[in-house]
Amino acid sequence: MNAVLVTGGAGFIGSHYVKSLLRSDTTARVTVLDALTYAGHVKNLGEAFLDPRLTFVHGSILDTAVVDQVMASHTHVVHFAAESHVDRSLAGEALFAETNVLGTQILVNAASRHPIQRFVHVSTDEVYGPLPDGTATEDDPLRPTVPYAATKAASDLIALSAYRTYGLPVCVTRSSNNFGPAQHPEKIIPLFITRLLRGEPVTLHGRGEHVRNWLHVSDHCAGIDLVLRAGTPGEVYNIGGGTDLTSRELTGELLRLCGADWNAIQYIPDRRANDIRYSMAWDKIAQLGYEPRRDFHEALADTVQWYRHHHRRWTPPPRACAVTPPHVILDATREPEHA
Repeated sequence: MNAVLVTGGAGFIGSHYVKSLLRSDTTARVTVLDALTYAGHVKNLGEAFLDPRLTFVHGSILDTAVVDQVMASHTHVVHFAAESHVDRSLAGEALFAETNVLGTQILVNAASRHPIQRFVHVSTDEVYGPLPDGTATEDDPLRPTVPYAATKAASDLIALSAYRTYGLPVCVTRSSNNFGPAQHPEKIIPLFITRLLRGEPVTLHGRGEHVRNWLHVSDHCAGIDLVLRAGTPGEVYNIGGGTDLTSRELTGELLRLCGADWNAIQYIPDRRANDIRYSMAWDKIAQLGYEPRRDFHEALADTVQWYRHHHRRWTPPPRACAVTPPHVILDATREPEHA
């Protein structure tokens, strides 16, 4: 691959993916486009800045001029940039619609004007909606409930429409819940770890019966890379195969690893539209050679250890970096220009 543009590459999953790309001898150069909102931080990229193939662009996917300028010099795109926290979407739907829907539209429009060889749009299992039983395949209808999932479903359709209308070689990936080092402490695993390590209580919605599939971020990144290199344009690929746990079962694992007990748990009323269960089949991406490799229990223990040894990254939670990182070619922090 000649040049890969990674949007949201300073976020949790995006930064892990960027570092995996730079470990490959087949990647000529990588550009990260990131607005450095509360969940993105240049420290997530860390040692990646030592690689001369990495360039960082501080800018928004809502800025049409910046997106077009950066897009022009790349052959491949992996689109992570999104608002992604369900609770935040319940409090502010407009921001999610703007970033996830309009931002994706701006990106695919720009990509359609340039000779992009592959565009991977990274999405979520939440677009399928709750499944009390059964398993979703890539051909199942989208039935999102919460605003976050609805905006991701809309962005999936926008990305796929660019393939059908303009021939842009788009693939969509949909992943189950990710975990691993350097995740922002608003998601349940890093939130519970950081609170338990401080000796603080944690809260469970309802009786902790909600089921999620947990996939280590490195396995997710491996799946995305397979789709980037070998996926069929116009197709959707579910990336799953992790471990199914109720939130109560997950909490029990975290209590044990953090040296706490059930007295640290407070039960609170369930939030609005809290989907009871997600489940996806991943046979399709398995045909490309995908198979998750990280053992859940070992990977969760490693994640807890990362937070133990990196207090400065989460106490207080990391904020957007005000210091210019190396290899910046453009500081595009002016007011976005909408299409």
